[in-house]
Amino acid sequence: MSELGSIDNPVKFKDQDYDALLQKCLKTAALFSDTVFAANQSSLGIPVDPDPKKGVKWLRPKEITSNAVFVEGTMGTTDICQGQLGNCWLLAALSCLTMHPQLFVKVVPSGQSLSESYAGIFRFRFWQYGEWVEVVVDDRLPVREGRLLFSYSRTTNEFWSALVEKAYAKLIGSYGSLKGGIISEGMEDFTGGIAYSLPVSSRPPRMLWRAITAALARSSLLSCFIHAASVKEIGTVTSEGLVKGHAYAITDTDKVQRVSEEVLLLRLRNPWGFVEYCGPWSDKCKDWDVIDNAQKARLALAKVEDGEFWIGIEDFCRLFNTVEMCSVNPDSMSGEAGDDTATPSWTLSSHQGTWVPMCSAGGSRRYPRSFWKNPQFQMVLSEKDVDDYDYGEDEDVEEEDGEDDVVVAPVSKTEKQREKKKKCTVLVELLQKYRRQKDQVNFLYIAFHIYKVPLELQDKPGSLDQQFFSNNSPVARSGKYRSIRSVWRKVHLEPGSYVLLASTYRPNLQGEFFLRVYTKTGNIQGFQDFPCTNNYSVMVMSKPVLPEDQFRVQKWFDEKAGSDDRVNAVQFMNLVNSVLEKDYELPLETCRQLIFGEDTGGRGRLSRAQAEKLLTSLRNLQSIFFQFDEDSSGTMSPFELSLALNAAGVECDNVVVQLLWERFGAGEQYLPFNGFVSCVARLQVLFDLFESETSPEVKDKGINAVRSCLSESAHFFLSLPQPSLNTL
Repeated sequence: MSELGSIDNPVKFKDQDYDALLQKCLKTAALFSDTVFAANQSSLGIPVDPDPKKGVKWLRPKEITSNAVFVEGTMGTTDICQGQLGNCWLLAALSCLTMHPQLFVKVVPSGQSLSESYAGIFRFRFWQYGEWVEVVVDDRLPVREGRLLFSYSRTTNEFWSALVEKAYAKLIGSYGSLKGGIISEGMEDFTGGIAYSLPVSSRPPRMLWRAITAALARSSLLSCFIHAASVKEIGTVTSEGLVKGHAYAITDTDKVQRVSEEVLLLRLRNPWGFVEYCGPWSDKCKDWDVIDNAQKARLALAKVEDGEFWIGIEDFCRLFNTVEMCSVNPDSMSGEAGDDTATPSWTLSSHQGTWVPMCSAGGSRRYPRSFWKNPQFQMVLSEKDVDDYDYGEDEDVEEEDGEDDVVVAPVSKTEKQREKKKKCTVLVELLQKYRRQKDQVNFLYIAFHIYKVPLELQDKPGSLDQQFFSNNSPVARSGKYRSIRSVWRKVHLEPGSYVLLASTYRPNLQGEFFLRVYTKTGNIQGFQDFPCTNNYSVMVMSKPVLPEDQFRVQKWFDEKAGSDDRVNAVQFMNLVNSVLEKDYELPLETCRQLIFGEDTGGRGRLSRAQAEKLLTSLRNLQSIFFQFDEDSSGTMSPFELSLALNAAGVECDNVVVQLLWERFGAGEQYLPFNGFVSCVARLQVLFDLFESETSPEVKDKGINAVRSCLSESAHFFLSLPQPSLNTL
């Protein structure tokens, strides 16, 4: 079976199995009614209209029209019309998709019908952060005053586009959560490709036309829009019949011969299904009068108000500001036509990550004390390559306000190309996850930075620290922090070792992200996590026992120990708390955790030597705690915890620190001394677990290469119930 999350074996959204549900419905002769995305107000996600006459009913296609079909004839760009929802970004992307059957069938699997094997159930597939997800829906659609409330087809008895829209709304949370967006979101979710913006002014008209033509030939999805200067301008119609702040699909390019002049044209579509361009080469323009019928037939010129129209490339460059492209792979981003059947020349590495407040959400470089705590990823580039494509590359990056004082001398384009050929081509995209939920969209300001790691630090265990990032500048970055779903950049780097940081602009913001990195296949690229290391025994446990502690332990055992000359958890707690300062005394649970980490032969009771060792370790941990409790509050933040663990000889990545904080932070922002001790105790159990691993394959990979096992073990050990008093 194909890998889970691939297009052939997609993840089942909400664990709904289409085949099983279909067969159940056919067997019982009952139409499917989806309880996950029910036909109610919550699924709509928009305010209730106070007018009772405008109430919403949920009807199946054949309840709307008796001759309803899933598809009438073939699917095309004019099948999709926008309803009473501001989701032109999504529908424009869907219009683009219809131009590429091999991509379209991934989203809309074939064999679905409103007649044959009909059971009121349909399925659609969308790419979501590295994997394909299959979403099942029933065919009950929101209707107001006898008409579909949202997306509809110009062919009134056709319903495939309305059902795709419903499935995507279910995936995101509601119809209301589809309001407002960037077309690149829809393009990426329909293809799994890489979306990027191209300023119209960046290329001469004829060169831009060639680039768009080549991109369409490579099955890229393309759209365009006119910038709105203000919120008030969004949706306003210009004198040429174009809508500002509105996404148009670019569905084709062609050229016509007018006398001795060759005219380059683009075909655009307004997802509204009406309001068309009325300038030169529009549907009813007299320019077409001098074009012979054969050329007009080839272009399928239709003088109808269907939202689709032709426009000359010069007028397009004058009227539009931005072209959005989405390429299935980086090779499709080339401005030249090529062989689509050739073996892809890129290798992909992808990673899931999180920003956890007070732990791994360090913010931008404006916050140097916490910036280094952002998720770090090691990247090793070993072989330079040649790549001449220059859309969206590193030289176009905007400066981050106030962050860099270095003035870089201008370099000629020829010199840039010469330098690129000595380097490795890398394409990085950072996407933030799940920011469209229910009736709100809340994108964080995100960016990534790439730093060159010097040779002397390449073998250093653990992630790079505050001093490194304070003393070094990034060699590449995505640009200014932007409040959009994804940021990307194509850069050229010298062979070597790098660290990539993904961050939000402000620290302590909760979020999840997906990171993908493409490198040329010829360049053997390693993408590694920073290792976890344990030198606790050297840093903490190796220090000699103080004479007074040795005396105290001996006296305590003489008075309290049982017949086996051992003490239980309660007795050990009283011993420890007679030594530690009052505000730093340990509760019984923490003492149990310390004993759990010792080899007690299953008795849960400590010997004299073990008690001496633990007491000495606790004194040393208390000194470390004092050192990193910078505000003398008697507590520490996750940022301080990581530093304190390092001082104790334990180098941990953010995943482990997050697990610790989830277990011992108990939802609080600060950790007391006993919580710090618990973290150290449980980490020792985790490292002992790894050291006891007998599989050579696991041992060779290292502790971080088996992160999934480590995380499962961490959750197990960090939440392990304590031994009862009867065993202590």
